[in-house]
Amino acid sequence: MTTQTSKLLFQRAQQSIPGGVNSPVRAFKSVGGTPLFIKKAEGTYLYDTDDNRYIDYIASWGPMILGHAYAPVIKAIQEQAVYSTSYGAPTELEIRMAELIKSMVPNVDLIRMVSSGTEACMSAIRVARGYTGRNKIIKFEGCYHGHADSFLVKAGSGVATFNIQTVPGVTAGVAADTLTCAYNDLAAVEKLVSEHKQQIAAIIIEPVAGNMGCILPAPGFIEGLRKICNEEGILFIFDEVMTGFRLAKGGAQERLGVDADLVTYGKVIGAGMPVGAFGGKKHIMEVVSPLGNVYQAGTLSGNPIAMIAGYTLLSILNEQPQLLQEIEEKTIYLRDGLDKILAASGTPYVINQLGSMISIHFSDHPVTDFASAAAANNQLFNKFFHAMLKRGVYLPPSAFESWFLNNALTQQDLDATLQATKESLAEIL
Repeated sequence: MTTQTSKLLFQRAQQSIPGGVNSPVRAFKSVGGTPLFIKKAEGTYLYDTDDNRYIDYIASWGPMILGHAYAPVIKAIQEQAVYSTSYGAPTELEIRMAELIKSMVPNVDLIRMVSSGTEACMSAIRVARGYTGRNKIIKFEGCYHGHADSFLVKAGSGVATFNIQTVPGVTAGVAADTLTCAYNDLAAVEKLVSEHKQQIAAIIIEPVAGNMGCILPAPGFIEGLRKICNEEGILFIFDEVMTGFRLAKGGAQERLGVDADLVTYGKVIGAGMPVGAFGGKKHIMEVVSPLGNVYQAGTLSGNPIAMIAGYTLLSILNEQPQLLQEIEEKTIYLRDGLDKILAASGTPYVINQLGSMISIHFSDHPVTDFASAAAANNQLFNKFFHAMLKRGVYLPPSAFESWFLNNALTQQDLDATLQATKESLAEIL
């Protein structure tokens, strides 16, 4: 396998783009080596600029639930594009999209479209502060809610990958208003809340974390947070950029049986197009301009191309909920196969999985938060990543990222992945 064209493109990119990439984790700095430049994708396969084919376990970081270049989505985009790509004015599509999301998701009365998951989370925090009249928020170490200033305190994902503990450009005042706890540590949250009475506007969480690997909430953890928020007048925000419409039709709220006050979405609701949304209970969302005084705006919000792409995907998931069950069954098959192979290898490991999210951690302790994810043998993961890549399996290029399966994966793809795992472990151990 040669990747010479990707190497040349990376050299060229570094002359014009910071680090040669437009999102840091793509640079392969965590795992080492040169990033692959992708030419096209179809179904479950990525094709790089040297025409190598890879089984994809990133799915554009979540949204390609039914596979790349999914025919109904592509057809809908093509048909919509002839009418123009943006109007800067309302469309019926935005209404249909909002109505569809409301019909699928428990506890969402009003929803505002934006242009990214970062923008959605940033806006939700502003709404929470405006609604409660309080300034502080609680987030969890290793949870990543985009690159808005408030969220870059002990964030996961790319920040964890690059071991950036303090982000220049984030002021001390902003950092002081962001309180952090370890994921799954309810007692720490209770302590923070008691120390900052009547000061905390919101608790924001990835209900199933995907930015320190796949981390599941411990039994009672999410329920405990809901109880704290109810008792203290704090808004509970679910960041469902990854989990929304993937773990269930109604996302993590439905899967976990816990209602949030506000919920945020990202690229999934655009079938991979740049898009996001935030929504929630009517009495909270009514503070958003033009109904209220919490200002949020965006020229490309509700972009018609993103709306038709997302509407098409979500409509299919809504009408055929068994598709999500199919992906979960494929994920369980992969998990069980990985478990057998890793057990036979003799190396310590942990596999975390829920729905179609999964991750491997080379650890001899349970991985339940950022500290335990960081304590794993992540150098071994880096070797594993490259060994798998050499065998045509494209994993997230960081130990701090969940894998995302898509329904285009076939039995042959899953078996090929398991065979590649067996060969990779034999090579690196």
